[in-house]
Amino acid sequence: MINGTKPLDRSLRWGMVGGGGTSQIGYIHRSAALRDNTFTLVAGAFDIDAQRGKAFGSSLGVEASRCYPDYQTLFAEEAKRADGIEAVSIATPNNTHFEICRAALEAGIHVVCEKPLCFTGEEAQILEDLCASKRKIIGVTYGYAGHQLIHQAREMIAEGLLGEIRIINMSFAHGFHNTAVELDNPSTKWRVDPRFVGPSYVLGDLATHPLFIAETMAPHLNVKRLMCSRQSFVKSRAPLEDNAFVLMEYDNGAVGSMWCSAVNCGSMHGQKVRVIGEKASLEWWDEQPNQLRYEVQGEPVQILERGMGYLNPRALEEDRIGGGHPEGLFEAWSNLYRRFAVAMDATDRGDEQLLRDHWYPDVHAGLMGVRWVENCVRSADNGANWVEFQ
Repeated sequence: MINGTKPLDRSLRWGMVGGGGTSQIGYIHRSAALRDNTFTLVAGAFDIDAQRGKAFGSSLGVEASRCYPDYQTLFAEEAKRADGIEAVSIATPNNTHFEICRAALEAGIHVVCEKPLCFTGEEAQILEDLCASKRKIIGVTYGYAGHQLIHQAREMIAEGLLGEIRIINMSFAHGFHNTAVELDNPSTKWRVDPRFVGPSYVLGDLATHPLFIAETMAPHLNVKRLMCSRQSFVKSRAPLEDNAFVLMEYDNGAVGSMWCSAVNCGSMHGQKVRVIGEKASLEWWDEQPNQLRYEVQGEPVQILERGMGYLNPRALEEDRIGGGHPEGLFEAWSNLYRRFAVAMDATDRGDEQLLRDHWYPDVHAGLMGVRWVENCVRSADNGANWVEFQ
C-alpha cells in the first residue's frame, strides 16, 4: 500500500515542455508527479508564448530564470547547471513529440511523454534505440493503466483463472465530438488536424488506451493481423476518422475487436475491456474503475473491489486509501509517475534486476501503439482489408 513515504531516497529534478495554463492535461501531469515527492518541478518551457509561459511557470513557484521560451533553450541551459533537470514531461501537440523526445534523450534526460509517442514506427524505433544507447527511459502516459484492478486482472490471467484466452473486446467511444466542436474549441481543433496529429484521430487518441490496457492484462498475446474500417461522420474532419472498427487476430488463435468513436451520442466515456477465456471472463470499465467484474461460467457474477485484502499483492501495491474509498484517474496517474521515478532511478544506478521486475508503460509500449495505428490506417486505406501486423 502506498502511504506517502518516498520510494526513492531523493526527488528527481523535473521539468515540463508544454502543460501551460491553457493545457487540458498539464495539471494532471503535475499533480501526479508531485504527489509522492518523487519529482520536484524546477524548470520548464510551458507555453509556445514565452511571456505567457514564464508567467505561468512563476505562478507554479518555478524561478523565472528557469522558465524558458522553448525546449531547446530549456535543455541547453539546464545542462549547464549542476542542479539541472534529470527528467522532463512532454505535454505538447502530437506532431512535436518525436523531436522533443529525441532532443531530451540526446541531452541525457529521462522522458515522460504523452501518447502517441510519435507518428511512425521508424521514429519510435529511433527513440527506443536512443533509450538503450543513452541509458535513459521514456515513460508513456497510458494513464488508465495505473488503476490497480488492471493489475489484478493481469495476475488472474497469468494464474490461469480464465484458461486460454479466446476473445478480447475493447472500446473507447464517447459522444462529446458528435458535432464540429473544434470550430469553437482551440484545444480540440488541433486534435482533428493532420498537421498536428498525423494519420489518425480516434485510433491514436482513444483506441490506444484500451489496447494498452488489454496488452497489460494479457501481455503474452501478440496481434498477428488486423482489419480496420474508419469513418469521418463530421465530414470536415476527413481524412481523419471520428469513428473506427478494428478486428484483430492474435498469435494464440484468439480474436479481438475495437470500437473507438468520438460520435457515440450520449456516452460519457465508453472505455471498456472485456477478456474472455475458456473458463471465465473479466471486464473493466473506466467509469467504474474501482470494480472488476469476474464471471465464471455457471457461477454468480463476482465484483472485485479495489483495495480489498482478497486482491493479488501486486494489485494492492497500487492502493492508496484502503478499500471502500473510491480512487480515480489522479491516483492512477500518480501510480504511473511513481513507477516512472523508480525506473529512472534504477536505470541511473544500473539496477538491472529491479528493471526486469518493474512494470511501467515504456518506450516499447509507445512503439507498439504507433505501429498498431499505422497498421489500422494501412488496412482502412486499402479498403478495410486484412493486413499482417508489421
